[in-house]
Amino acid sequence: MSASNTNQSSGDRLLALSLSNRDVGFALGVMMILAMLFIPLPAVLLDFGLAISLSLSALILMVALWIPKPLEFNSFPTLLLIITMLRLSLNVASTRLILSEGHTGTDAAGGVIEGFSRFIVAGNFVIGIVIFAILVIINFIVITKGSTRIAEVSARFSLDAMPGKQLAIDADLGAGMIDEEEAQRRRKELEDESGFFGAMDGASKFVRGDAIAGIIITAINAVGGILIGTVQHNLSLSEAANVYTVLTIGDGLVSQIPALIVSLAAGLIVTKGGTVGAANEAILDQLSRFPKALYMASGLLFGIGLLPGFPMMVFAALATLMTGLGYFVQRKAKEKELDKLREEADDEQAKTSQSDDDIQEVLKLDNLWIELGMDIVPLVNSLEAALPGKIKSLRKLFAKDYGFILPSVRIKDEPTLPSSTYAILVQGVEVARGEVRPTMMMVINPPDAPISLPGEHTKEPAFGLDAVWVTVEHGQQAEREGYTVVDPESVITTHLTSVIKEHMPELLTYGATRSMIDNLDREYQKLVAEITTSSPAILVQQVLQALLTERVSIRNFPLIIEAITEASRTSTKVVTITEYVRLKLANQICKSLVDENTGFISVITMSQSWEKEFKDAVRVNGDERNFIMSPQRAQDFILAARNNIQQFAEKDEWPALLVAPEVRSFVYSMLERASPLTQIISHNEVHRKATLRTVSTIGN
Repeated sequence: MSASNTNQSSGDRLLALSLSNRDVGFALGVMMILAMLFIPLPAVLLDFGLAISLSLSALILMVALWIPKPLEFNSFPTLLLIITMLRLSLNVASTRLILSEGHTGTDAAGGVIEGFSRFIVAGNFVIGIVIFAILVIINFIVITKGSTRIAEVSARFSLDAMPGKQLAIDADLGAGMIDEEEAQRRRKELEDESGFFGAMDGASKFVRGDAIAGIIITAINAVGGILIGTVQHNLSLSEAANVYTVLTIGDGLVSQIPALIVSLAAGLIVTKGGTVGAANEAILDQLSRFPKALYMASGLLFGIGLLPGFPMMVFAALATLMTGLGYFVQRKAKEKELDKLREEADDEQAKTSQSDDDIQEVLKLDNLWIELGMDIVPLVNSLEAALPGKIKSLRKLFAKDYGFILPSVRIKDEPTLPSSTYAILVQGVEVARGEVRPTMMMVINPPDAPISLPGEHTKEPAFGLDAVWVTVEHGQQAEREGYTVVDPESVITTHLTSVIKEHMPELLTYGATRSMIDNLDREYQKLVAEITTSSPAILVQQVLQALLTERVSIRNFPLIIEAITEASRTSTKVVTITEYVRLKLANQICKSLVDENTGFISVITMSQSWEKEFKDAVRVNGDERNFIMSPQRAQDFILAARNNIQQFAEKDEWPALLVAPEVRSFVYSMLERASPLTQIISHNEVHRKATLRTVSTIGN
């Protein structure tokens, strides 16, 4: 038992080794084929090689019968060359044996050649010559010549039709009927088809040359063998003719039969054309589509059988068989038609039942999408399109900086938009719009040095900066001169980034919040359940939205959950809980405000009078906090704060506004519209390791 297991294990290892080194084995096989041209083979090895040639030919024929499309056997031209070279090498080896050992008898060239000669020739070499000649004529004149012509015409037509087919693919892609992946697959299939028929055109010449070589080799074997037998081995002319002709005919037959099989396989492949399916399916299905033709053929056969001298029984049997086949086909056709009607009825019923679902689908809104005018569509669906990749990178950036995954950005063309315009929609509502020139570059116009390059003056859509659309060449020139140059994709991406930052709270839906909670560790999911409110997930969503409104990252989600759970024990107010969460995130908030050049946090403070006035305006009633300040004083504060902030905004500096903890949320509410980029922090949110630098004070 152990010995058999060991042998099986050794066999498995040998098989695995062979499969893992198939390239080496293939190369060695080709080298052995070439070696047979020069190295004499013993009769045993010749028999083995001829058996391989026959089996490979049969395998190729079976594959040709079963493949659905010719392109699924696109290695056939290469295989045809190798199998042809194998037959020629075996011909050379058998010729060497016949001429050197033929005087010893008809078994001189091995059992395969002798078997073919005895079975087909049947002791009469004249019959063998006639059969060999017929096989050569069938192979050379009928099958090979026809296959070569079909392959030649197919290659020419395929090459001529390629531009039109490529334009049709591009048209389908532009119309949105297919996507980019399908277009690439069709282009690849078109290229493969042209290359395959071109290769088949050349490979058919191998078969033709093989047939000619077989005729020449057979003639050489017969004449050369008779001369060698009579001159060198002292055989009589009749003995030499009998032995060498039988061997030669056997050799010719054992070569021509595999060649005929391979030629038939080549003909099946090139004649398949646009038919899809195995050969039997394609032929039988098409022949059986017309039962009347079968009935007519049956009647014709029966009529022929009635003629004098014809075997009535044979034709009557065939007529009966064809009539039965026609009846069977007709019944199947009726059943298929009934099945088709049932399927159509079922489809109609399914469409009716799905109509309500379709209406529901129409009501669904994507959270974020971009609509493109027709001139901008190539920025998405061309081979060099960079916009989808930049949007994908944008999603990764927001996940890193703000701690939540943006919804997928849907991009679609919108014929109603102006051709160079794009629109950004959030939850079905257009929130921004801009224009780009897809074949040009945008150069940002600095205020201190206006650009002198020729182009179209415009406004940068995200921040309203003066800019100029210039050609690519002028854009490269401006970049060398140190100007800020932006491609159309970056213009759209920058605008989208600005819009997303403004609408982050809306994009953090309940579904997104629920997903974030579900992705927490199990301990923190339990902590969410301990939040003392009837809807913990809703409270978490509201707090996260409040943080994102002020552009505070929620990436440290576990810490935020801890803070919400702690604060919810004493208050259920979102504002109060949010302020507590901000205290927990003090280090993170301060780190985000540090100036990288100085290491300080630049802040604007409020004068003592303003601080006192704000504190006096706060009214506390239990858990409620109200802010009472006259509209005139609130307007005065907004104007004073805006004047201070504007001085720094002109230099693209955004210092934070430092206020008392109890008024921070009210100050933010007042400045939210006046200066949304200004961070409002309280004294309690200043981390102990942070270093502040006061750059201005808001006075009365």
